[in-house]
Amino acid sequence: MKQTRTESAQAIPTDQKIQRAAERRPLTLPARLTWKDNRGATRFASVVTRNVSEYGVLVECQTAVSIPMYRLVQFQLERDVRDTDPLPASLRHGRVLSAVYRVTSPTPSTGRQCLALRLMVEPKQQEAEDVTQTRATA
Repeated sequence: MKQTRTESAQAIPTDQKIQRAAERRPLTLPARLTWKDNRGATRFASVVTRNVSEYGVLVECQTAVSIPMYRLVQFQLERDVRDTDPLPASLRHGRVLSAVYRVTSPTPSTGRQCLALRLMVEPKQQEAEDVTQTRATA
């Protein structure tokens, strides 16, 4: 019998679960994806974030999109929500180059699908931005 991703994740004992590099925060904000398709045409999609972390974001597409795994995309939050409190610094400055590392199929009821994106930010650069931001607010 084929095991789904959620079933296999639940089967791992809590003490053996993989530690994440950064905490995920549930956050629902409007955003946009931009990428080039196989023919080189620029494509856009409106999305909504479901959770964010320092190095990744899970987005839900309003309509089904054809973006393959590992495709590089530009992720950008809408301008009026970039100052939201729990938002990582890397997402406050506009476009962030990201790689698609998980794609879910559209649901039959809504036709929406989710994409997991890995933000292409260097950890040292991210730490420097966080320090600068902390000094500015102190």
